[in-house]
Amino acid sequence: MDIQPQTTKPISDDQELAKALAGVTEGSDDLNFEETPLPAPTATHEDEDKTEEAAPVHEAATEPVASPAQETVAQMGIDLNDIKKDAITELRPLVDKLDLNPEEKFDIYLLILRSTDDKTLIAPAHAAARNIADEARRAQALLDIIKEIDYLSTPHPAAE
Repeated sequence: MDIQPQTTKPISDDQELAKALAGVTEGSDDLNFEETPLPAPTATHEDEDKTEEAAPVHEAATEPVASPAQETVAQMGIDLNDIKKDAITELRPLVDKLDLNPEEKFDIYLLILRSTDDKTLIAPAHAAARNIADEARRAQALLDIIKEIDYLSTPHPAAE
């Protein structure tokens, strides 16, 4: 490979730089770039304290858009929360009968515990957590148990 030394002379003053840049930008007027609009900023936890100072938000902009399936469920008068409560009630006595590894069993107990706040599920969730073979995952599961106990032990004001 033959490498030749560069014989171009560096641009040394502002006028030469301006000429060089002008040559680069000539013909760039023919290029059409599509500008992508920036997404609207979203509120963060830090912004919650500033809500009184913020501009009012239009109601229509904050309403979630329902999918066709959600609209069908709403039109039929089906309450998904009722179905969820029934499914949890039916699942709870069957968890021990499921052929699952301890990690999956723990995840199910934790899901039911978080959905119902039923303190009687802490012991079986803890037993499942203790049987998890992977030490890192077991440690995370035990931390989740501690967090749930702390949450359930703290009085919460009634929902308005």
